[in-house]
Amino acid sequence: VQLQASGGGLVQAGGSLRLSCAASVNLFNFHVMGWYRQAPGKEREWLADITEGGRSNYADSVMDRFTITRDSAKKAWYLQIDRLKPEDTAVYYCNADGARNYRGRVYWGQGTQVTVSS
Repeated sequence: VQLQASGGGLVQAGGSLRLSCAASVNLFNFHVMGWYRQAPGKEREWLADITEGGRSNYADSVMDRFTITRDSAKKAWYLQIDRLKPEDTAVYYCNADGARNYRGRVYWGQGTQVTVSS
C-alpha cells in the first residue's frame, strides 16, 4: 500500500489550500483515513480523520477551518484548509488504518510542505 500526499505549497495568510492523498488501493481497505501535520521543532499533530462510512472528526484547534472529504472512486481523500495562518506552516501527512486484508497496519504518506507567509 502506498499513500501519495500532494497539494502543499507557499500561500499567503488568509488563503486556502486543498491537500490530496492518493492511495494505491481502494478506500474500503481502510478503516480510517486522516491527516496529521508536523511543524519544525514540534510533535506530529493529529488534525482530522474520516471513516470508511464517511464520518469525520476534527481536532478542536482546526475544526472551524479544515474540512476532510474522501472520494472512493478516485481512491483519495482530501484536506481543505481555509483562512490559512502562518502557524499552519508544517509538513502535512496523510495516514490510514488498514482494514480487511490490511487490518492492524498503519500507512503514512510522504508528507507535503505547507508554508504560510504573513
